[in-house]
Amino acid sequence: MTAKKRRIALSLFSGAMGLDLGLERAGFDIVACVENDKYCAQTIAMNKPDVKLYAQDINTVNALDILKDLHLKPGQVDLVAGGPPCQAFSTAGRRRSLDDFRGNVIVKFLEYVRDIHPRYFILENVRGLLSAKLANTPPEYEAYKEVENVSGSVVWFLNHEFAKLGYKVSFNLFDASLYGVPQKRERVIMFGTLGGTPVEIPEPTTPTAFRTLRDAIGDVQGQHHDFIPLSAKAATYIAMLREGQHWRHLPGEHQQAAMCKSYFLSGGKTGFYRRLSWDKPSPTLVTHPTMPATMLAHPDEQRPLNIREYARIQMFPDDWKFSGKPVNIYKQIGNAVPVGLGVMAGKAVIAHDTKTQKPSHVLKTSRYNRTSHKEFLIDFELKSHQAPRLTGLDTA
Repeated sequence: MTAKKRRIALSLFSGAMGLDLGLERAGFDIVACVENDKYCAQTIAMNKPDVKLYAQDINTVNALDILKDLHLKPGQVDLVAGGPPCQAFSTAGRRRSLDDFRGNVIVKFLEYVRDIHPRYFILENVRGLLSAKLANTPPEYEAYKEVENVSGSVVWFLNHEFAKLGYKVSFNLFDASLYGVPQKRERVIMFGTLGGTPVEIPEPTTPTAFRTLRDAIGDVQGQHHDFIPLSAKAATYIAMLREGQHWRHLPGEHQQAAMCKSYFLSGGKTGFYRRLSWDKPSPTLVTHPTMPATMLAHPDEQRPLNIREYARIQMFPDDWKFSGKPVNIYKQIGNAVPVGLGVMAGKAVIAHDTKTQKPSHVLKTSRYNRTSHKEFLIDFELKSHQAPRLTGLDTA
């Protein structure tokens, strides 16, 4: 492969294409997307009419049929990338749970990699993937029976199953704000490469100078964009607060009335009646900015973040169009992978492919400890006491 050739990538669970836009910026050519959500699929079609779109449940799409449609064969795709939802493995009745296991979209991602046999894969997911547990493993995965219901067994399972397919795996939990994204958002990213050495964990690019909310949205203030209004109650209390404040900054006589039963719950509860700070990264964007416990109110104005501001924080280009009503658009943007994280992941793969990656010793890429593959797998072996059954696989 020459350095000038665009690398072919297939996108699974594409959403609004945040990850894909980042991969494109890094140097990949997204040639096909699989996305079941109606509004996300419409967003993809509006913005990327030349991309082959499979707007259906991934369990109904055959990976080999996609290759046939694209006039490709197994082994000819450079990258398969996607963020399968972190579904719980069923603990229901045995017969039903076997079907649930085989239909679990995490397993479906694994099967796509098996059938397409790309040179690389990127699997993105929420932090909860690191604690997800296997349950009711079917006969074809009998080797994992004794690590069922152990926290982390899903990652253990993926690591070994990808190894069986010939992939070297590396992963970590990444805080997007350490990689040029104006948002504190943590996501697991797992890299896989056929043979050789694993993809190095990317070094943080913004260890001291975070991109802030002002950096992201400061130049679009005063413009009109759609948003979902605050409730009358929320608007009353938000009006009492300044930039960077939340419910604890309300006058004492208003705090219990504002919080109702939540007032008596433990924890900081800092998402209630929260105004954002101009000079800090945004908190994690959620799928609805006016939910009581995760409110994302504008630093100065009497409203939540609007749709343009949401998209800017996730680093979507300004000309990117979203399908649906505001509630549908907020959901698409809130569920997206920040474009900047996609750039980081794509560049890491390309650096490996071009043999320009530098040895990395970084292990901590978020506020949590021992989340990298080097630490996580060792810790799991010690915790489960079942690892000897599976150590015949090379997972270095």
